[in-house]
Amino acid sequence: QVQLVESGGGLVQAGGSLRLSCAASGSIFSINLMGWYRQAPGKQRELVATITSGGSTNYADAVKGRFTISRDNAKNAGNLQMNSLKPEDTAVYYCKANGYYNNGQLFSSWGQGTQVTVSS
Repeated sequence: QVQLVESGGGLVQAGGSLRLSCAASGSIFSINLMGWYRQAPGKQRELVATITSGGSTNYADAVKGRFTISRDNAKNAGNLQMNSLKPEDTAVYYCKANGYYNNGQLFSSWGQGTQVTVSS
């Protein structure tokens, strides 16, 4: 199995910054796509940003220009730099990874989530 562990969440004032990290472990051959999602209370989980193994990125309109996704393929890790945070960014943030095990089988795994709270 692949385990994803997020870190870096916390409480920040509006306009501030946080950097989330995601570390993947297990019998990983490669991670094709790594992404960040978030879920606010009473709302559905939504895409924040994704990045391919080649470095192509995709962002939700709500975070474009404020958030930056990155990854370290050698370390099977990823980051989400969040700047100019707004109260509406408050949510539990989840890391997700899709890729291949060493035995060639596909995997799709989620982390346990990390809370981000932005105060006004």
